[in-house]
Order: sequence, then C-alpha cells, then structure tokens
Amino acid sequence: MVFLPLFAFLLLLSGGGVTVYGGHVLVFPGEYSHWLNMKSMMEELVERNHSVTVLVSDASPSVDYNSSRYAGKFNFRVFQVPFTKDELHGFTESFIHYSMYEWPNSSMLQVFLKMRDWVSRSTELQLQQCHAMLRNPELMASLRDTRFDAVVADPMMLCADLMADVLGLPLVISLRFTFGSVFERHCGQMPAPPSFVPAQPLTYSDKMTFSERVVNMVAYMFFSATTEMHWKLSVDHHYSDLKGSPTSACETLGRADIWLIRTFWDLDYPRPFLPNFKFVGGLHCKPAKPLPQEMEAFVQSSGDDGIVVFSLGSMVKNLTKERANVIAAGLGKVPQKVFTFSQHPICCIEINNEFKKKNL
Repeated sequence: MVFLPLFAFLLLLSGGGVTVYGGHVLVFPGEYSHWLNMKSMMEELVERNHSVTVLVSDASPSVDYNSSRYAGKFNFRVFQVPFTKDELHGFTESFIHYSMYEWPNSSMLQVFLKMRDWVSRSTELQLQQCHAMLRNPELMASLRDTRFDAVVADPMMLCADLMADVLGLPLVISLRFTFGSVFERHCGQMPAPPSFVPAQPLTYSDKMTFSERVVNMVAYMFFSATTEMHWKLSVDHHYSDLKGSPTSACETLGRADIWLIRTFWDLDYPRPFLPNFKFVGGLHCKPAKPLPQEMEAFVQSSGDDGIVVFSLGSMVKNLTKERANVIAAGLGKVPQKVFTFSQHPICCIEINNEFKKKNL
C-alpha cells in the first residue's frame, strides 16, 4: 500500500483525472521560493483527496502556520528550535545584501571565505533543526502513530530524507538543481557526461569548445570535492548519530523513490535519465483568472505594446534607493507598461504625463 501515494504523484504529473487512493503525506517544505513551489504541489494533493501534514519549525520565516488561509487545507506539526525567526531571516537577508552589493567588488578569495562562512552557519542552523526533530520523543511518537504513506521533501531542508528513512516511508524529492548536480549525480546516480552537460550554474551550451570543456570538468570536480568534504566533515556523523547506525547524507538521500525536477525536459541538456527522475516544470502554474477591474484597465491601456511583469522574487526585501532608481530608469526606457511586485516601491517613471509603473 505504501506505493499507492507514489502512483498518485505520477497521476498528478500526467494531469489525469482518475480517482486515486487518498493517502496521508508528510511534507518538509523548505523556505522562501522553495515553500511557494511545494505549496502548489500540496494544494493539488489536497484537491485529489490526499491528507497533507506539514512539518515546520517555529522559526520558519516563510511558512505561516497560524494563517487562516491554510487552516482548512493542511495540518501543521510545529516543533521548537533553539533559534528565532528573526535570527534565521536576518542571516538570509545579510547574505542577499552581500550578494547584491559587495560580491561584485570582492576578490575570489573574499567570496570563497564568505561562502564558506555562510555554508557553515547555514549547516549549523539546519543541524540544530535536525536534532530538534529527531531527538523529540513526543514528536517522533506522534509521527509514527499517524502512519503516513509517503514523505515529500525539498532537499534544502536537511534531515527530511533521514526522517523518511527512520520512519520507513517512501521519499519523494522536489528540486530544481544543485550546484554541479552533486545531489543528483552522487546520490541519485543520474548521469551527467561532462563533455556535453555543463555543470550548474555554468551557462555553456551542450556544444562546448575545448577550453569550455576543461572549465566544465574543473567545475564538476570542484563542486563534487567541496560538497563531499562538507558532508563528511560536518553532516555525516550527525546523520549516523541521529539514526543510531552508520550512514551518510548522500546514502540517505539516494534512497529517494522519485525525484521531481522543476523544469521541462526539452529545456534541459540532452542526456540519459533514470526512470525515477520526473520533469515537472510549471507545476506551480495555475489556470488564469480574470484580473481585478483596475488592473485590467491598466493592461488594456497599454495598447499593442503590451506589459512587462517585473518581480524581485520571494527573498529580496532590502533593495536600496539607489538600486531601485537604476531599475526604474531601465524600466522607463521600454515601450511597455510595467507591473512590479516588490515590498520596496520602485520610483515611478513618468512618460507622456502618465505613470508607466503599477506597483502591486
């Protein structure tokens, strides 16, 4: 019976309207845009008569587990961690600020040292979360008693795979990519021939020159070596300790039954794929709904030029006035009218006595 929820996932991907077994799914969502992608999948599971339980820490900056919007959809299991929401969000904000304003003027050594410190601190926070979950007898007993059918997880969150292993449940992974595809190659055993598959996040095509192939090979070796070293030095012994027997992060992640890759196969590089790797690009997209009257009027007033939708995503909230003015100046040069999605208003550009920008 445990494989029926996995079959339900395949039906979800194919868009079939067949009535399926209503399973009970345990979800580890990740944060920020990872939560937004996972939420779309969870809503579809609920629509198909599955019960969804979200395991989330009380310090989550993204998952509003007290919101009335989700009260009738999802069940939340909230556990306490030894850090606060402000601490976790502030840590993320500081890294985004560095990436936007300091990284371009930093040396390679400075960037490497900053990345090392960021990864170290991020791992420390996540391992504290791991211990808060798996060393919580009351929480673990409750999860076992609920008798879930499958675990769905974003690998951004450490120990979701270990939780599935400890509970003896099938594991479904949802991700876009990892640097150098290390998780996919080393743990999921997905082929990625370096002669024609560029390492993420390189922007080469599948037809690389000799020098590009050399750089690509070095990139694969670098990402593989640094990730494996990080796991062995910082993570694997925690996994073994929490499980109570020798294991590793990659071994546990490699037991995933299905890998949901959040892109389209025809947008990826040509390569062999394993049967448990499924492309689910556009999974978060929904059928269009009528626009509000004011927004519809704004769109129609754009004429033949159309509109541009500009968004800073789910994490950028510390945009400086100077950077906002640069963006606004660029948007002011295009003939289209512009919708912006931002918590920090971008200066309006007035052209022909009419504001081109509509801040949502």
